[in-house]
Amino acid sequence: MLYHDRIDAGRQLAERLMHYAGRPDVVVLALPRGGVPVGYEVARALGAPLDVFLVRKLGVPGQPELAMGAIASGGARVFNSRVVHEIHPEDVAAVTEQEERELLRREEIFRAGLPPLDVAGKTVILVDDGLATGSTMRAAVKALEQLGPERVVVAVPVASPDVCAEFRAEVDEVVCAAEPDPFRAVGLWYHDFAQTSDEEVCGLLAQAASEYARNQRAARSGRSPHRN
Repeated sequence: MLYHDRIDAGRQLAERLMHYAGRPDVVVLALPRGGVPVGYEVARALGAPLDVFLVRKLGVPGQPELAMGAIASGGARVFNSRVVHEIHPEDVAAVTEQEERELLRREEIFRAGLPPLDVAGKTVILVDDGLATGSTMRAAVKALEQLGPERVVVAVPVASPDVCAEFRAEVDEVVCAAEPDPFRAVGLWYHDFAQTSDEEVCGLLAQAASEYARNQRAARSGRSPHRN
């Protein structure tokens, strides 16, 4: 076991990211649901805003496990040209519309109607609770790049060494706090890897927004922000 739970993992991961602390251009985006408790601790330690970055796979009709693309928060779309050109455009449109409805439904639950954070020109730290195959994070990176960030950092508490190596060729920085070999599965490295609920995600996002706003007000007034 490397971590007691996702909160412990987030705090340890944050220690590897302190060179981003206090920078106004930094945004933390967490992949829900398991990445949100980790991302909350990272954002809190860095004094950065936190948001979710939702990714929905676009499965081939009749073969939903085969991805022809993905959509993500902020209206980003990524298509696998080797797969999508073999699918009828009407089928592509139908699947995309269906997944967009689900993405919007989940964003409404998690954000309570608030718009996503603007990441254009920002340093974005993409956080999850771990990387096994890296497929979801890879889709998130490709979608995020369409939104115009200045720098993309992938940060996770634990990951397969091979996957970490692959991401180092794809983004500006990769922070894998631990790369055990053999890796096997993310959950093996947590004592408590219980599923994160929608309610927990919503609570952490609301708490992060409140703390960030309070700290910003304190900074403008010249006072030191209080942290619990």
